[in-house]
Amino acid sequence: MNIPIETKPALWGIAGGAIAVAIVGFTWGGWVTGGKAELQASQRANTAVVAALAPICVERFNGAPNVAVNLIALKTADSWSQGEFVEKGGWATLPGSVAPDQVTAVARACAAMLATA
Repeated sequence: MNIPIETKPALWGIAGGAIAVAIVGFTWGGWVTGGKAELQASQRANTAVVAALAPICVERFNGAPNVAVNLIALKTADSWSQGEFVEKGGWATLPGSVAPDQVTAVARACAAMLATA
């Protein structure tokens, strides 16, 4: 079987073009691997959960006894420790177990909402 002489450069061109398209696609085209897509989806889901649970935390804080004293204590605390204050108060922990890092994120968002109110 005789292969035309033009076949070898054509195959090299196809291979080079495929590599170039892959490099451009992953670098500038916005393509991502499955692992990266999974990570981004997980981060977006966690952000949505925190956004949904923070107002519930605020309601629990406002429904607790001594809300005025707790609010003053929260506002006088350093900004970096306000989330910890809410977390220790138990207002960010909801029934049903959630991940500890998610409770911390909810507590921070809740403290931010309470501090600006």
